[in-house]
Amino acid sequence: MPATPAWPPKSAPRLFVEQELSADTPVTVEGNQAHYLSKVMRVAPGDAVILCDDMTGEWAAEVIEAGKRRIVLQPRDHQRPREAVPDFWLCPALLKKDRFDLVLEKATELGAARIAPVLTRRCVADKLNAERAATIVTEAAEQCARTALPEVAVPARLDALLRDWPQDRHLFFADEEGGEPAADAFCYAEGPAALLVGPEGGFDDAERAAIRAHPASVAISLGPRILRGETAAIAGMAVWMAEAGDWLDAD
Repeated sequence: MPATPAWPPKSAPRLFVEQELSADTPVTVEGNQAHYLSKVMRVAPGDAVILCDDMTGEWAAEVIEAGKRRIVLQPRDHQRPREAVPDFWLCPALLKKDRFDLVLEKATELGAARIAPVLTRRCVADKLNAERAATIVTEAAEQCARTALPEVAVPARLDALLRDWPQDRHLFFADEEGGEPAADAFCYAEGPAALLVGPEGGFDDAERAAIRAHPASVAISLGPRILRGETAAIAGMAVWMAEAGDWLDAD
């Protein structure tokens, strides 16, 4: 007798939706998401789709109606709650579009709770397309099976960021002129944290002095080589997750 296929199958497509999910309420998907399910994934009634809402977690849903522009899904099984996310902010200086897209994607994969872009004197870019940024982090979360989305803040000037900085949050400053080794600084710091990374060309002298003078600031080094802005952001966050985040053994 053939075995009953597992449901939902591991190959089921994943989507984040804005509606809060429950077993009592169907979900209607339209627009680009409907096109993806109908034309790319070719779902049909009875197929499974994994839904996440950034609130209740992950649900296995059944396709009830499958049209070209409209898909109706019924959440069936609550698979897992919304993941616990380390209280870590990444504060990267705004970069050129393709490079900052990479930062958004990898920060999402690594588990950032918040991405707060910073405008500095040497930034080449000065704007962030909020809709595009939201799409990038959502697609990255879907690809790596996250059940939580990072908040993407409106870009803020460096002076405003420092002025409004929360008193209880460590501000680790990736200073190309040197500081405490990142792994050492991260492993002994407790509580909410953030990593500030500069643009190509780095911070100027006045900006560096203002950051170092801030009471929450801790200057760190990311090694002996000068890193590009996107590399520094990704590498620094990976080190933080390994030393102080949720890569650590719970025991």
